[in-house]
Amino acid sequence: MTREPALLDRPHTPTTPSPLGWLTLGDAFEAACLLRCTPPPTAARPSAVRAEHTAGVEFNREDAAQRMRQLLNRLDIPVTHEVAVGGLRRRYELHRLWVPREHQGAYTRMLDAGWWQGRRELLGGPLPGASPARRRLVTRLAEAAWRSALLAAGRHVRRHILGVRLTDRELAAVLIRGAAVLDVPARLRPGTGCFLVSVADGPDRQRILRSAALEPARGVSPASARGAVVAPAGRPVC
Repeated sequence: MTREPALLDRPHTPTTPSPLGWLTLGDAFEAACLLRCTPPPTAARPSAVRAEHTAGVEFNREDAAQRMRQLLNRLDIPVTHEVAVGGLRRRYELHRLWVPREHQGAYTRMLDAGWWQGRRELLGGPLPGASPARRRLVTRLAEAAWRSALLAAGRHVRRHILGVRLTDRELAAVLIRGAAVLDVPARLRPGTGCFLVSVADGPDRQRILRSAALEPARGVSPASARGAVVAPAGRPVC
């Protein structure tokens, strides 16, 4: 009998990315989480490859797009920001970010390395006896994962919970682990084509929101650092 894949199963990658420095890792991991919250841009062909290996990403919130720009700026990856307006009676904006062709290789390598190294650090530790610096790193990764989900994932807010909907099961596992690192119990509920990760209203919700608050970006002017995580809102994904 074929075993059903567990939530924490990890697909094998053909190559092992080079380790990143801890400051770079935090930014690359958060950018990778933002990318995993989104579908491919609407301009992409139906046969386009998986979203994290394309050169564009699309958000329906400006603060999510601005955050991605800040992170890529820190990682020395240039990006073009386009805004498209759609809808008839109810207008909406789509914020599309595109990486120039000559930088697409560096973009893919950086986000791949950030995702796999950050995921490994978060799901595997910190182990007993870990240094204070490594413990702070794991906490920072947990905060980054939740910040990304609150900015860019599908929202699911009810009176008794704060939740996000995701199609990426790997990111769902990261959010469950990240909540535990932040001393918040989280629940996972599989749905049709998606996963719902939620925390209870009250102190748990407030702890997650405080932990995921958007700090000023290094090297980015205050005018371009607009937006803070105050409640989850994003495109419904299921």
